[in-house]
Amino acid sequence: MSNNVESAGDINHVPDLNAEGTTMPYNEKSVVDVEGEKFDKEAPNVTKHTRAGSGQDFQEESTLEDAAYRTASTVAPSQRSARRDPVSRVTTDPEGNTYPEGGLEAWLVVLGSFLGLVGSLGLVNTIATFQAYIQTHQLKEYSSGSIGWIFGMFAFLTFFCGVQIGPIFDARGPRLLVFAGSIFEMAMIILVGFCTKYWHFMLVIGVLGGVGASLIFTPAISAIGHYFYEKRGVATGIAATGGSVGGVAFPLILESLFPKIGWAWATRVVALICLIVLGVANLLIRSRLPQKPFSKENVLPDFRIFRDSRFALTTASVFFIEWGLFVPISYISVYALDHGFSTQISYQIIAILNAGSFFGRWLPGFFADFLGRFNTLIATVALCLLCNACLWLPAGSNLALLIVYSAFFGFASGSNISLTPVCVGQLCKTEHYGRYYATAYTIVSFGTLTGIPIAGEILSRCNGSYWGLITFTICCYAAGLACCTAVKVIHVGWRNPLAVY
Repeated sequence: MSNNVESAGDINHVPDLNAEGTTMPYNEKSVVDVEGEKFDKEAPNVTKHTRAGSGQDFQEESTLEDAAYRTASTVAPSQRSARRDPVSRVTTDPEGNTYPEGGLEAWLVVLGSFLGLVGSLGLVNTIATFQAYIQTHQLKEYSSGSIGWIFGMFAFLTFFCGVQIGPIFDARGPRLLVFAGSIFEMAMIILVGFCTKYWHFMLVIGVLGGVGASLIFTPAISAIGHYFYEKRGVATGIAATGGSVGGVAFPLILESLFPKIGWAWATRVVALICLIVLGVANLLIRSRLPQKPFSKENVLPDFRIFRDSRFALTTASVFFIEWGLFVPISYISVYALDHGFSTQISYQIIAILNAGSFFGRWLPGFFADFLGRFNTLIATVALCLLCNACLWLPAGSNLALLIVYSAFFGFASGSNISLTPVCVGQLCKTEHYGRYYATAYTIVSFGTLTGIPIAGEILSRCNGSYWGLITFTICCYAAGLACCTAVKVIHVGWRNPLAVY
């Protein structure tokens, strides 16, 4: 690095200083030229001393290097500790791991993760359509709470299985995991067309679909962390939009095909789409880190990481956020049906929500990289709270207000999926990213398991009135907001509310 500073001095024609004790102000522009705009005006008062023949040049230039990388408290922690190669986009974290921060291979991994999430989270985001259909057809004799356990199990296993999948990903990479998950997801979406009984749906959607989605979801998100450090937020956000694209496309496809070709063939059309996107995802998702041998230390979960209070509170925050998130995703279409809207409108509502989520997944990720990951999460969770309290609760039979709610909540809740992995990754080393991320979501999975059936039971206890279900969602987001705010307070203190973190 000191050589870079010397060369920068040559470019700016710094005079040869041979006189002992001669000093000159350090040329700030040379740092800008070499290091990029991120260090502009960070070391305006640094002084360079050159003592001829004393061998002191290296020591003083190291001081200049430290000053060049000294950043204000308003710089995100991920950027504060990263160092960028002056002649490339490569960054290095405090542990010495390097990240290409772009390039063909890195963005192909993002594309592969995007497609993998279309075929996994896209189906998770379509559960409102599945639930609305089978509740009025195959399982019409069952209550909302009972049917909710099917989709609660689907969402639960999507996250719960990560406690083992994450360490295996860290040790062996994503290839076999994504391949196995693709087979499970294809089997689920094909077999669901033959389901007629409650236990059929529980095994096929709840168990087979949940395990398959988890085998794809965890490696797809974690692999991005191997290629991006400073830009991890925006890269993860772009990939996470795959779940939104699937959540928009699949409900519209099913809504159009159900009356034309029926339940079984409509789901097979979705299966064909999943076959294509998951096939490409298997080719593109890969890891950069070397494989580790199978051992107890490498592949078993380690719950001692919860000793870190920031990680424990982050996990609690995500738990409450996901507890509330899947209630609107699961019940918004049924809500529309119960308030007298047509079947077409009811299925399109979930598509509108997922369309808003598309922008809510990548835009917050873009801003999070320089405004702070936790700051952005706090803002979007607060917006989710306001959307449910101020838009959904009073919506009733007002279609315009329901559409506005779906769009705004979709945007705000998009970050619930895209930002939470980045926040978790900010608390650990990259080689442990899969373990931390999967362990956190194992705890979160119990929220996704119980949230949907609890909401259904509340709905039944309120005699079909949705105010109790919506109030439950509001309380979940309030608790999630309190926990993620506490993480920031622990790190920066009460006196720095605007500090970037």
